[in-house]
Amino acid sequence: MKHLLILFTDQQRYDTIAAFGNPQIQTPHLDALAKDSVVFERCITPSPVCVPARLSMLSGQYPARTGCNNNNTDRAYNGAGFYGRITAQGYQSCCVGKMHNLWDVYGPMGFESRHSQEEIAAEGDEYMRDIREKYPWVFDYHGMRSEMYYTPQISQLPPEDHPTQWVGDRSVDFIQHCAPDRPMFLFSSFIHPHPPYCPPAPWQKLYREDPPTPVCPTPEDLETFSDLIGDRCSCERLLMSRQDVLRSKNFYYACVSFVDYQVGRIIAALKEKGMYDDTLILFSSDHGDMMGDYNAIGKRTMVDSSCHVPLMIHVPGHGHERRQDPCSLVDIAPTLLRYVGAPYDPREFDGVDLFAPSERTYVYSQHGCGSGGTYMITDGRDKLVYSAARDKYYFFDQIPEMRSIYDAEHPKIQEMQRKLDAYRRSDVNKEKESRTYEKVTKTHPHYPGRMDHTLFHNAELAAIPPEYRIDLD
Repeated sequence: MKHLLILFTDQQRYDTIAAFGNPQIQTPHLDALAKDSVVFERCITPSPVCVPARLSMLSGQYPARTGCNNNNTDRAYNGAGFYGRITAQGYQSCCVGKMHNLWDVYGPMGFESRHSQEEIAAEGDEYMRDIREKYPWVFDYHGMRSEMYYTPQISQLPPEDHPTQWVGDRSVDFIQHCAPDRPMFLFSSFIHPHPPYCPPAPWQKLYREDPPTPVCPTPEDLETFSDLIGDRCSCERLLMSRQDVLRSKNFYYACVSFVDYQVGRIIAALKEKGMYDDTLILFSSDHGDMMGDYNAIGKRTMVDSSCHVPLMIHVPGHGHERRQDPCSLVDIAPTLLRYVGAPYDPREFDGVDLFAPSERTYVYSQHGCGSGGTYMITDGRDKLVYSAARDKYYFFDQIPEMRSIYDAEHPKIQEMQRKLDAYRRSDVNKEKESRTYEKVTKTHPHYPGRMDHTLFHNAELAAIPPEYRIDLD
């Protein structure tokens, strides 16, 4: 019987797994999984921001085709995605955690059952209901956002009720109670290490002895990267010192380690049930995090720190392997549909079956569109980036990127530019201005936009004596 397990994180860089070459981070369970998996060393997100990356994975199509290229509601894609097509193959399917689905946030998304845990409080959120019933005084149960968004903080919840543990608990419970006469499909999706970086106590102390240091050297031509990254998430605008970045990285790593612990629990449940050897296990993330590289934090850029994500697939009967060919989250849909025997038309997808012969050489990534769009093509080694705002190309031939060596006469750059320009022309939103609902507030120019849970405003107001003022705009 062919079982499926997708383990998915949010905003996790490729280099935050010890088995991938990071000696500072503690990820024993992901390391063990890597030794038993095919590791794709050059997986590039189709978009370095949550919503479009997840829609591209669901649809198997790049943002130029889905119409979604930022954290907004634009989309041209009208399909249902591939999850329901696996369910239709007779799978008992369950989704646990964050999905960030564009058009039906709390809908079933093709799964038989769903345990929801989204970032912003809403009436349909199962995790919110559980936490508010047990801890009515905790408003920022995912950590405080807004002016504390990139500030390391300890969770207001104990480990057993932390959002990461909640996903682990319900995933383990589903495995333990799944019917033995039907194949299983479980999607376990963790919000962490997405900010706010708020691990539970005492996990936040894992990296005090050896605080994670920057892995990316500072390039001499930092101005080039300032053009590509912009100032939205620059440490200078956010008033973050080197010490602030190191503290953030410390807690970010702790969030990854707490996810790793849940991965160990979920895989242990598979083994106890006798299902591990029959389960395809896929681990990945939607995009990375700058974590101080190029004097920036966050995402939304085409440098490796932001667009390079982990991808490993444990395939029953297939031994360990490390692959260097470029791949993308758009490859997940055709790969898994082929594995379960679900029919599909390859023309529906921009992705390919990762375990079938392919002549593909390049993958693409996109953030924004129109006059504000940034587009990338890469073969996993070299990358060409186009910034519409500056009408300028950048070419990098090493990772981490140190300097642009764009040369319009170079044959390979010419080939990549022809393909990238064709991708840009195919963008269904190419005539639109790039839009997003995330704005830097005028009242707090050094903070991310206000992202408080508006659902709790009345409860928060009631918790403050009337002789005090509280700002809940």
